[in-house]
Amino acid sequence: MAGPEVKDEYKVSPFLVFYLVHSVQVGVGVMGFQRISAKYAGNDAWISVLVAGLSLNVIIYLIYKIMLKEKGDLISLHQNLFGKWIGGLFSWIAIVYFIAMSVTILRTYIEVVQVWMFPDLNKWIFGSVFLLLVYYCLSGGFRVVAGIAFFGVVLPFYLILTMIFPMFYGHFRDLLPIFNHSIIEMYEGVKGASLSYLGFTTLFMYLPFVNDPEKSHRWAQAGNLFTVFIYTTVMITTIAFFSTEQLQKTIWATLTTWKIAEMPFVQRFEYIGITSWALVILPNLCITIWAGGRAIRRLSNISQRNVTIPLLFVILLASSAFARRESIDLLNQYTSQMGFYFVYLYVPFLFVVQYIKSKVGRSE
Repeated sequence: MAGPEVKDEYKVSPFLVFYLVHSVQVGVGVMGFQRISAKYAGNDAWISVLVAGLSLNVIIYLIYKIMLKEKGDLISLHQNLFGKWIGGLFSWIAIVYFIAMSVTILRTYIEVVQVWMFPDLNKWIFGSVFLLLVYYCLSGGFRVVAGIAFFGVVLPFYLILTMIFPMFYGHFRDLLPIFNHSIIEMYEGVKGASLSYLGFTTLFMYLPFVNDPEKSHRWAQAGNLFTVFIYTTVMITTIAFFSTEQLQKTIWATLTTWKIAEMPFVQRFEYIGITSWALVILPNLCITIWAGGRAIRRLSNISQRNVTIPLLFVILLASSAFARRESIDLLNQYTSQMGFYFVYLYVPFLFVVQYIKSKVGRSE
C-alpha cells in the first residue's frame, strides 16, 4: 500500500519542521518534569534530561531513514511491513497513543489552571472552548497547523527569560558531585524525562506534507536540540534553586519558580505565564489531534473533517473523566511509559523489520 500523493498546495516548507518538532515537545511536561527525574537521579537529573534529549536525535534519524524509504506515512508503513490486518492493528494502537497524548495535554493544562488560577473552573466548559479553538485551527488544514506551531514557539518565547530570576537565588554547588548515581538510577531518570519530549513521533504522519522531506531532516534535528537546551537549562536551574526534599514535594517546579519573578508592573507573574502557556498548549493539541485524525482518515477513508468532530468529543469526555490529582498523575505516568516504549523500542523495531524485508526482497 503506497501512501497517497499530497498536493503541493497542502505542503509546508522544510524549515517549519523545526517548529513542528519543537512545539509539540514543549508542553505541559516542562511544568513539572523535574520532580519525576530528580526522584531517581537526584542532582544528576540534568544529565538524565540531557541524555534523554540527545538520544532522540538518533530516533529522529531512524524515523527519517524509515520514512524516506517508505515514501508514505505510518499507515502505509504498517501495511507494507505487516499486512492489512496486523498492520491495521498497529495503526490503531498508534492512534490510541496520539489520542492519549492529546487527553494528557488537555487535562493537565486544565488542572494547572484550576489549581493556580481558578479553583472553581468548570473543566467541561473550559475544555469545550479550548477544543473549539483547536477545531477552528484544524479546519484550515495542515498548513494552518504548521503556522500555529510557528507562533506557538515565537510568541511565548519570552518565558524562557523567567529562568533568570531563580538563577539569582540558586546554589549551583548543589549540582556537585557529578555522576554520584548508579546507571539504573540514571536510566530511571531518563524514563522520567521522556514525557517531556513526547510528540515528535507525529513526524510519521505529517512528513508527506513537507516539501523536500530530505531537507527537513536537519530542521527536525535542530528542533529537538533546541528542546534539549531548554529542558536542560530548566533542570539545572531547578536543582540549584530547590533542595532535593523540596523538589519531591513540588508538583509544578517551573510554575513555583515563576512566583519569585518580581516586576514593577505585575505582582503575580505566574498568572501571565500560565495564560501565555495556552499558546504553547494549542499547537500540542493541534498536531497530536491532527495526526490521530489523519491516521483514522487513512484507515477508514472518511474525510478528516468528519473524523475531527467525533475525535474532539472523545478527547473532551476522556479528559473530563479524570477528576482527582492521583488519577491525572497516573494518566501522565501511563502516557509517558507508552511513549517511552514507542520511541525506544517500536521505532528501532520498525527500522530493523524494514531493513530485513528490503534485504529479503533483493535476494529474491
